[in-house]
Amino acid sequence: MFGVADKILNRVRGHGRGVRVYTPKDFLDLGSRASVDQALSRLCKAGTLRRVDRGLYDWPRHSTVLDQPAPASVDAVVDAVKRRANVQVVPGNLAAANALGLTHAVPTRPEFLASRHLGDVTIGNRTVTFNAAGAVLSPWLATPAAVIVQALVWLHDNASDRLADAIPTLRKQASDDAKRSLAKGLNRLPGWAIPAARSIVENRAPLAA
Repeated sequence: MFGVADKILNRVRGHGRGVRVYTPKDFLDLGSRASVDQALSRLCKAGTLRRVDRGLYDWPRHSTVLDQPAPASVDAVVDAVKRRANVQVVPGNLAAANALGLTHAVPTRPEFLASRHLGDVTIGNRTVTFNAAGAVLSPWLATPAAVIVQALVWLHDNASDRLADAIPTLRKQASDDAKRSLAKGLNRLPGWAIPAARSIVENRAPLAA
């Protein structure tokens, strides 16, 4: 009969090397929390799995360039944190503004916003930061419109004088799903964002300041 460690390893191998980052929560159907923790500890001590950070594990792929195990994928770490904490997570506002063509700047380190504050995660020499989304963005995290709201917040905080000029770009770059989602919840936006958001979803020029 397979023990908990064997069952964990079979599941991990089913996904392949370097594909997924795991938490103990992912294996609680295989045994008690104590037995899962013990099995993960044994697998890490044996060098079969790797402890990425506290409560995060992976089966690393080998990097031929580095000639050592490759760092864990940031996306896989974020997915694991989301599952563990049962929260919504999106890339930071600067990433959203970049994705919608408002800036060429990119984050200097991985930054994410979550529906509540989460601790940072260290991957090798990189730190993945999870900040609380805040009252303005939190209602939108699970919707396609989150990226537009994030871009509006970024403009408000960093380039408020460009807000009106940015509306045509947001209208062009945002998906139809995002704009429909935004249209359904305009009243959830702060007052300063409503005119701009309405201009985006109604495909018209913003009102003059």
